[in-house]
Amino acid sequence: MPYRKIGRASMARAFLLPCIFIVHTAHASDTDLPAKIEEIVVTATPYSSNPDKLATIVGQVNRIEILRNGGSNLAEALANIPGVTGSSFAAGASRPIIRGFDASRVKVMENGIGSFDVADVGPDHGTPIDPLSTQEIEVVRGAATLRYGSQAIGGVVNAINNRVPFATLDKPISGEASGTFATGSDLYEGAAMVDARSDKLAFHADGFGRHTGDYNIPGGTQSNSFFRGEGLSFGTAYIGEEAKTGGAIVRYSARYGIPAENSYIDMTQTKGLARSAITFESGLINALNIDAGYADYSHSEKDAANAILSTFTDKEWDSRAEALLAPNDVLSAGAVGVQAQHRKFTALGEGEDFLLPTTTQSMAAFTFAEAPLSDLLKLQMGARVEHVDTKGTPLSNVDVQRKFTPVSGSAGLVLSPTDEWTFGITLSSAARAPGQTELFARGPHDGPQTFELGNPNLRIERSNSVEGTMRMNLPHITFEGTAWAAHFDNFIYGRLTGRTCDEEGDCIVGDGNDLRELVYEQRKAKFRGLEGKAAFALIKAPEGALSLDVLADVVRATLSGAGNVPRIPPYHVGAGLSWTSDILNGGVQWRYSGKQTKTSAGETPTEGYSSLDARISFKPWTQQPDLEFSVVGRNLTNTMERSAVAFNKDEVVLPGRDVRFTIRTTF
Repeated sequence: MPYRKIGRASMARAFLLPCIFIVHTAHASDTDLPAKIEEIVVTATPYSSNPDKLATIVGQVNRIEILRNGGSNLAEALANIPGVTGSSFAAGASRPIIRGFDASRVKVMENGIGSFDVADVGPDHGTPIDPLSTQEIEVVRGAATLRYGSQAIGGVVNAINNRVPFATLDKPISGEASGTFATGSDLYEGAAMVDARSDKLAFHADGFGRHTGDYNIPGGTQSNSFFRGEGLSFGTAYIGEEAKTGGAIVRYSARYGIPAENSYIDMTQTKGLARSAITFESGLINALNIDAGYADYSHSEKDAANAILSTFTDKEWDSRAEALLAPNDVLSAGAVGVQAQHRKFTALGEGEDFLLPTTTQSMAAFTFAEAPLSDLLKLQMGARVEHVDTKGTPLSNVDVQRKFTPVSGSAGLVLSPTDEWTFGITLSSAARAPGQTELFARGPHDGPQTFELGNPNLRIERSNSVEGTMRMNLPHITFEGTAWAAHFDNFIYGRLTGRTCDEEGDCIVGDGNDLRELVYEQRKAKFRGLEGKAAFALIKAPEGALSLDVLADVVRATLSGAGNVPRIPPYHVGAGLSWTSDILNGGVQWRYSGKQTKTSAGETPTEGYSSLDARISFKPWTQQPDLEFSVVGRNLTNTMERSAVAFNKDEVVLPGRDVRFTIRTTF
């Protein structure tokens, strides 16, 4: 197989990169975390805020949890956030799915700037942001997504790091190195990051390497499921008294197999990032933040003989400026901003049969404000107006230019009767412009094995939603839960017609050809769901603490007069016990994914399954508390698992039993 030759080179680089120490950890000590999480929210609001004081609930995963969950993509790092699943198409291509909303409705970002990829074009296309280079991930749902564009109508996933080094350091130089080996896929993985500060200059560097073979499944191995990934970045910044400015260069490359097929993807991205932050001592504006990025992305889809079948390229830039307003007699906080984006997409080779070159550009203005109505009640509001201009060539071979002006708004109330209880309710109306694939797809797509037909006459999609939240923080119990519902006008979806087609587009009723016909259409749709998680402190003693954690989520989505929305995740429930202490930390977690029988036309039902995970981490030397060894077991019962939301679920099984041995150190 061609990937084995590629894999040896990647494995060598993976171990050269972090040779200062050793590789990635699947779990770091829970004692590194405060008893009550107090992360600063940078995604849901433009200003620092306690997440417990927002109308909508923000899911957060910190560095320790990222390393604990492992995985080669953001979806795996977010596995324990209620309402979030992964598309699970391949080890290198599993995008987060939020509340059943997929790639065209979930905005993936790095520090508030787009990920610059073609993952929205097909489920076999990965996102070039690796968890090993991330210090925190935030998941924003509901009205707070308005700040990031119409493609964020279903949610936002923001990977936060210090690549443009604005973060405050406690000492002149600090860093982390980690390493792991895992049995389930012969995984070798290494990562290191360093931050330094000298007077007014700051520096950051990070790098990672990952090598896996085909992963094990119950009774065998999942063919062509390997992954090789590498990344490097370097950033610098000037930190003045009233202004900070800096930039970074990022390089990412990955090669990964498409399971159950005989092809693989070879991906590269070079990205530049720039940030500036200016503070003002007086006046109407407290601060001005400017962020920008540009990336040159490409990937080739290759067969077993290394021949290039298709090449997809994306040259894209994104920029935003946001002014934070000074508090006044009406508003306790507020912001206004503008955003501009430009994207040029090209497909070559066989990919040109699927989608001809497109150009998309957008301009937007947005605002966010908070007004106290009383000591206990406050109002949070947001609005966005956007102009989107998309050019492409549908099946008619006549060039088409479509212009859209989505307008969105939201209003939420936050009630905090005591420090322990918070209630929120949000009403929003959000609009989304159709994406390039939905408008201009015109032929065979080898990854999902579909023959896709876009519709250049699609209209703006609108969601009118209501969301209620409740949070409780008592000495021995914490809880947060959400109930939500959204009604869509002109919901865009890909309908499997029941016909199959050949590469030339000759279609018949039934399974006589290799490609399933998929047509993009619009209908009214209804989504509704529940999400919740709770933690119970069972034991608190000088020797350590024992806690019980539970979580659950469910989503239901239907089309008006046409059954169920395609590829909606089933319900999930989970529970686990965790022990934390200065030296020894561990836990066990059980999770059940329900059976999915509420499928759309052309989909097959998916059986439910249980998964059992366990972990233990140990700091053997009290004089070296920053050195930790860990062992993590995943799917210990070696259960047969299939993802209900994956296009290829009938051919691809999720990973079986896997045991990870890790070491991590900080300095």
